[in-house]
Amino acid sequence: MLVLKSLHIIFVVSWFAGLFYLPRLFVNHAMVSDAATIERLAMMERKLYRFVTPIGILAVVLGLWLWFGYGFAGGWLHAKTALVVLLIAYHLYCGKLMRDFAAGRNTRSHVWFRVFNEIPVVVLFAVVFLAVLKPF
Repeated sequence: MLVLKSLHIIFVVSWFAGLFYLPRLFVNHAMVSDAATIERLAMMERKLYRFVTPIGILAVVLGLWLWFGYGFAGGWLHAKTALVVLLIAYHLYCGKLMRDFAAGRNTRSHVWFRVFNEIPVVVLFAVVFLAVLKPF
């Protein structure tokens, strides 16, 4: 079980790293207008999204394995699971935003992306406190 927990934590940390950086790329993308920089940012976004998606899947699968395989229980786990579902939706929405940028359809400002970029930070705080403190 400790190996599974360790792998879960490693994949969660890696997934969050991608979810912190991808919207930051969107901030930069929304601020530039020259074609070469736009193309470079679109390529970086695409490569990062393709890299971080399987990492997120592994984080979720290992989390479910720990939950159902080892019988963790409690209200904190249901709250954490709801936050993970929110994070999955955030990840998928990042994919939509990436495709919008690639197609030249972005309508959001760099300021909007700066705020959007903070969502996984708030989720991370909540998930860590729930997992460590198990308040209910």
